[in-house]
Amino acid sequence: MTREELFGWCQTRFGARFGTGTSVRELHGRDESGHFPPALPDAVLWPETAQEIAELLPRCAGARCPVIPFGAGSSVEGQVLAVEGGIALDMTRMAAILDVSPGDMIAEVQAGVTREALNDHLRDTGLFFPVDPGANATLGGMASTRASGTTTIRYGTMRDAVLSVEAVLPDGSILRTGNRARKSAAGYDLTHLLVGSEGTLAVITALTLRLQPRPEISRSYQVSFPDIASAVTTVIEALQCGAQPTRIELMDTAQMAACLAESDLDLPIAPSLLIEIAGTDAAVTEEIAVLAEVARANGAVAEKPCDLPGEAAALWRMRHGAVHASRRSNPGCETLSTDLCVPISKLAEAIDRTRAWIDAAGLDAHICGHVGDGNFHAMFLCDPAQPGELQAATEIHDRMVALSLELGGTCSGEHGIGMGKKRYLRAEHPDTLPAMRAVKRALDPAGIMNPGKIFDL
Repeated sequence: MTREELFGWCQTRFGARFGTGTSVRELHGRDESGHFPPALPDAVLWPETAQEIAELLPRCAGARCPVIPFGAGSSVEGQVLAVEGGIALDMTRMAAILDVSPGDMIAEVQAGVTREALNDHLRDTGLFFPVDPGANATLGGMASTRASGTTTIRYGTMRDAVLSVEAVLPDGSILRTGNRARKSAAGYDLTHLLVGSEGTLAVITALTLRLQPRPEISRSYQVSFPDIASAVTTVIEALQCGAQPTRIELMDTAQMAACLAESDLDLPIAPSLLIEIAGTDAAVTEEIAVLAEVARANGAVAEKPCDLPGEAAALWRMRHGAVHASRRSNPGCETLSTDLCVPISKLAEAIDRTRAWIDAAGLDAHICGHVGDGNFHAMFLCDPAQPGELQAATEIHDRMVALSLELGGTCSGEHGIGMGKKRYLRAEHPDTLPAMRAVKRALDPAGIMNPGKIFDL
């Protein structure tokens, strides 16, 4: 079958759900990275069932036509860019919540359900889905990139939240990788092979997810420090004392300045920790007291309890808006967002050395991170009229990754590899890349699944 014949079959089989117009292709040819030019698919298809995808994929393999699973388009390493053309598979019509079992604390959902939609549905159950990457991403996309976010320190990543998946392989086989049990020792762990595979092995069509009980109360707390090292030391010592925050986020001076410029919060422009504690009233009160004591012992210069719901909401709204606040602080800038994760004991060193490189180069960059995980991001803001700035930022990014690997860390804590970090994966996993390529060739011999991502064959 030629690609022209394939597209003719798609038009007949799917009708208006198959489009080749420029506008729909443009919507599916970009993500939130800010540093990749658009790469448009040749067509877009909105499937409604796994069976439809099973009909499509073998025909695409026969026509050597790439298939790019597309959720909300919120990835940041070029995962959804159609670098070799093909069909973007928009999963947003597969958005049914199939089952919720409060007794088992699990939910079964189609891949196009967003995390906010699931939590709205769960509102009266006493349960919630905790993984929070900030964006209202689809759950299939979050599984595909092994997403995490601000709540990882307490609830883990998508690796921990996904019990099983339904997925379609390129030969049209429909896999169900697990069951509803909380654990299993039966066979290869195909669930977690597909979680994090970024659409390069199969199309995830449904997921079984672990849910968590909604805490009795939650309170937030902000504390400012004279330097990054003091803030990180506070986190390490608090965790050693048994603190179990739901979120503990770090923002450097530049990031705080950008965020406070768009907020009504009256906070110091200084390195800061944003903390959320959840649980019973007594436990939360005790834990905040411990955190405050540790922070003061490490030289905290200011602190603000956010006891009222509105205050806490404003604090976390500011944190979730950090990327956009950074971009708006330098309108028209080109952006490069990094994503490193190191052992938490090495975090202060990694951030301080990164900031020294940024300042020495005279670049504008803001740093924030999920400090309890050792994960941090530097957002470089480069003047497009000064092409040397983006080049300098890229060179610093290379040095940051080398430093992370030297310190025992990784090139990507949560954004994934996509197109942007392929060259770093070779340095991080030279021994396992041949095995990854062997798995790719075995499951996708025609190479149609999201080509150009994670590694090259």
